[in-house]
Amino acid sequence: MLTQSSTRVLEPADLGAALAVLESAPVENAFVTARVQLAGLDPWRLGGEMWGWYADGELRSLCYSGANLVPICAGPEAVRAFADRARRVGRRCSSIVGPAEPTARLWSLLEPTWGPARDIRAHQPLMVAEEPSATVAPDPLVRRVRKDEMDVIMPACVAMFTEEVGVSPMAGDGGLLYQARVAELVGAGRSFARIEDGKVVFKAEIGAATRQACQIQGVWVAPEHRGKGLSETGMAAVLQYALTDIAPIVSLYVNDYNTPARAAYRRVGFQEVGAFMSVLF
Repeated sequence: MLTQSSTRVLEPADLGAALAVLESAPVENAFVTARVQLAGLDPWRLGGEMWGWYADGELRSLCYSGANLVPICAGPEAVRAFADRARRVGRRCSSIVGPAEPTARLWSLLEPTWGPARDIRAHQPLMVAEEPSATVAPDPLVRRVRKDEMDVIMPACVAMFTEEVGVSPMAGDGGLLYQARVAELVGAGRSFARIEDGKVVFKAEIGAATRQACQIQGVWVAPEHRGKGLSETGMAAVLQYALTDIAPIVSLYVNDYNTPARAAYRRVGFQEVGAFMSVLF
C-alpha cells in the first residue's frame, strides 16, 4: 500500500506532536529533546529549524537543522526527504550527528554536494547507566563548579574541545558562544570538576537533561594526571549526581577508537546500547 508523505518546517503549534516523536526514544534523542522542551519550536529560540516528515498525515520523523543536522526517528524514506531539503537550503551546520544508521544514510546522500568532511566518526558507542557504580567509589573531591570559577574551568573546557574536535572553540567569534554555553551549564549546576591548587584535574558536564534521560559530555582529565584512574572515580561521582538530581537514565557516547575511555566507562557501570555517528565539517 502506498502512503502519502510530506516534509515541512514545524511551527510552535506542532510542539506536542514533535515531543511525542522525541520522547519515543528518550536516550537517543536527549540532546534535541532538551532543547525543544526549553525553547519550543520557534526557530529563533530553538537555534534552528525542526523539519517534520509526515506519512498519511501523521508526524513520524524529525530532523533538527541548526548548528548540527540531527535525524530523529528517521527511516529510509524520511532520510531521503530530509536530504532533499538539506541540499536545497545548503549546508549551514558544522556537523551531522545522530544514531549511526540514519546518519550514515543521510551522509551518503549529502556527501556528493556537501563533501568532503573534515572528519567522519562512523561508530561512536552509545552507553547508558541506570544505577550508581557498584565497583568504583565516587571521587569525593568532584563537585559542582561555582559561578565564580569560570576562569578556572574555561581553560580545561577549551583544551577538551580542541582535543576532541580538532579545532579550537575560540576561533571565529573569539569563543563568545562557547563561553556562554559553558556559563549556562555552570549556572544550571551541570558542570562538575575536581579542582586542585586552582587547576582542573578532572571535569565533565551534563550537557542535555530531560525528565527521562540526561547525557554526560566533555569528560577530560588533565594530561599530567592521566593513568591514575581519575576518569573512573570522577565519572562515578558525576553519575551519582546525575541519577540523584537529574534523570533516571544517564547516557554518553564515545569514539570507538578511544578504548581506554570505553573500558573506564564499562568499569563504572555503563553498558553499550547502540551507536552514534558524527560527520564534522
